[in-house]
Amino acid sequence: MDDSTHIPFHKPSIGEAEVDAASEVLRSGWLTTGARAHELEAAIVERLGVRHALAVNSATAALHLALEASGVGDGDEVILPTYTFTACGEVCAYLRARPVLVDVGEDYLIDPEAAADRMTERTRAVMPVHFAGQAVDLRGVAAHRERVRVIEDAAHALPADLDGTPTGRLGDAAAFSFYATKTMTTGGEGGMLVTDDDAIAARAATMRLHGINADAWNRYGAGGTWRYEVIDAGFKYNLTDLAAAIGLVQLGRLDAMADARARIAARYDRAFAGSDLVTVPPRRAGDRHAWHLYVVRLTLEAIAIDRAAAIERLAGAGIGASVHFIPLHLHPYYQRELGYRPGDFPVAERLYERSLSLPIWPDMTDEQVDRTAATLLEICQSARLPVQV
Repeated sequence: MDDSTHIPFHKPSIGEAEVDAASEVLRSGWLTTGARAHELEAAIVERLGVRHALAVNSATAALHLALEASGVGDGDEVILPTYTFTACGEVCAYLRARPVLVDVGEDYLIDPEAAADRMTERTRAVMPVHFAGQAVDLRGVAAHRERVRVIEDAAHALPADLDGTPTGRLGDAAAFSFYATKTMTTGGEGGMLVTDDDAIAARAATMRLHGINADAWNRYGAGGTWRYEVIDAGFKYNLTDLAAAIGLVQLGRLDAMADARARIAARYDRAFAGSDLVTVPPRRAGDRHAWHLYVVRLTLEAIAIDRAAAIERLAGAGIGASVHFIPLHLHPYYQRELGYRPGDFPVAERLYERSLSLPIWPDMTDEQVDRTAATLLEICQSARLPVQV
């Protein structure tokens, strides 16, 4: 396939402003966590209206810090959806807590009633996942907020909101991702922990850099001191100034890039509107969807191929596609260590079997969107089963 006609699953939107910002840091003499990282934190605070934002090297790090700062530890339980990436479960394992998986609804989001049913005296936190850019309606767990922490996995959900309230302000703390495929990136890896809770913020600020009570910027910058204390055995989760400089430019472009994704999603919607073989992603009216992913469902009962074959045929036509996600309970680790089995969560399994993610990135052309949609429709139509009479 000619590279000029290949449509990748994702392509980052990086311009000269990001290159210039990175170059400025490279020439500054200060590369690690410093002024740019603190500027990015301040900009996120202003954007979301939260009290605290802590720049870290991934959303996984942010989730880990949020749980640790919330007191989650050995023997505690954290409720989360099976339909998510493994980072949600692995951060529980870091703390020797048990990830308690629950099924999702037809919208791919954690079922609040299922979450409430799984709560026990050991439940310390609930981790809702804002999937694909759609925020979880957390009002279903509001009655339990006094006894459990709500830690938002908002890796897919900047900018997104629930009835006008942005993700990051729906729970006790939230983790955002600035990975390469997200709406904004800090150059490939990066994340942000946000919270209104002073205690969570203070603990996470210490633990994100070795458990030291003053970061390197304070120790080596003007007016800093070489003295420091190790308060606890912490982690190495800080974000570099090089990454933050790119992130500041991307944050300034965030709404424009999110709007571009929304236009692409709307174009896909129109292309698939008349099809009985491809179903467009669910979404709630009145909420802002970030459109990190555009996940369609195939009507497998009506076609002679499975989802894997559809992806292979897309690849053969020069179009990248992917799957988000393989439910956690289907993975060997979660079966071996936690006892989960296929069949435990039927909605998640049914969605997984028929869902595929199509390319959606800000600089996609109308021709690329139309070609992707037309190719998938042609693949499904050519595999249509005869109507039984």
